Amino acid sequence: MTSSAPAPSEALSLVYIHGFNSSPASLKARQLVQWFEARGAGDRIHVPALPPEPKRAMAMLEATLAGAGPVALAGSSLGGFYATWLAAHHDLRAVLINPAVRPWLLLDDYVGELANYHTGEQFQLKRGWVEELRSYAVAEIDRPEQLLVMLQTGDETLDWRDAWALYEDCHLYRGLGGSHGFDDFDAFIPLLLRFCGITLPSVSPGQ
Repeated sequence: MTSSAPAPSEALSLVYIHGFNSSPASLKARQLVQWFEARGAGDRIHVPALPPEPKRAMAMLEATLAGAGPVALAGSSLGGFYATWLAAHHDLRAVLINPAVRPWLLLDDYVGELANYHTGEQFQLKRGWVEELRSYAVAEIDRPEQLLVMLQTGDETLDWRDAWALYEDCHLYRGLGGSHGFDDFDAFIPLLLRFCGITLPSVSPGQ
């Protein structure tokens, strides 16, 4: 895999987009925040707590982008689906981690009362919300050089081959085995940041 990453920018920040029914308390989100904070750059990582309703989630993400300055994106599962749309509409680099391709098909089976995995907050997943997701589908990737797609074939929730087909012209990483949560994600953070063009200071003494 080769990458034509942009020239690093000290001012570039990262917006991480968590998956469906997840939160900033997810393992990958916490690992990214810890990585930035250990290097004195906690103000350059943004992990919004997204509501389950797609239109509200996208509005929050748009507001995050508007207030964060120059950014790149990383998104997992449904967050990868959202990141694909945002990258296309804002001309941004993005790293997609086991991204959902047609999330409306998967979530249709979950319509009804649910509880957030991390907070325990209960909510009603409405069928109309599931249909809203279709409006954010990107049928064709116009700037494949700006996307890095990281897949693990052991994903128990999504068929990795769907993403492999949609993103076939993008930068692709396929790991054998693993899981939907993407095993050993922290080992891939340097690759993620390098692709996005994000440089951080060295780890603070004593960290």
